Amino acid sequence: MKEDVQGADRMASAISPYGTPLPRAGSLWGPVPPPPPGHDWEELMLLALNEAGMAEACGEIPVGAIIVSEDGQVIGKGHNCSISESDPSAHAEIMALRSAGAALGNYRLEKCTLVVTLEPCLMCTGAIVHARLGGLVYGAADERAGAVESCLNGLDLPFLNHRVWHMGGIAAERCAESLRAFFQKSRKAGR
Repeated sequence: MKEDVQGADRMASAISPYGTPLPRAGSLWGPVPPPPPGHDWEELMLLALNEAGMAEACGEIPVGAIIVSEDGQVIGKGHNCSISESDPSAHAEIMALRSAGAALGNYRLEKCTLVVTLEPCLMCTGAIVHARLGGLVYGAADERAGAVESCLNGLDLPFLNHRVWHMGGIAAERCAESLRAFFQKSRKAGR
């Protein structure tokens, strides 16, 4: 486990979708700011979980994401739609980034925060950096492909030209349970 530069103790355990405890992500680049005005992190994660439900309704892996501006406005939403779009890059995070970029008329989403139900993969961490997001909040850790903390500290690589604060474990059990239930149902259906 690592501590942020302020030494704040935010390292409560998160639960992966596979049922194993994982350390909660910290931020190498400074303290995690409070949630945007009028919100708390759990409430914002519930909005992302609603997006995850839309993915599941379409037969996609239930991952959802929202992007919130510093003044508390939800400016982007997305959920997994790789199968329905025949697009391997159509992860929830990418779809939310596209939605927010279109809403602002700019691909740079400085001072905005991405809230997503599952720890982002390597592709999505790269997009997060290129979008110049201010922060990332995720629910369940992903011990198989998580590129924020679980498998790679992808947002903390020394050569990156932008730093994104990050924290995981918000509504982690609820996010993980959504994924576990989906995969159990898929296995029973023989998919």
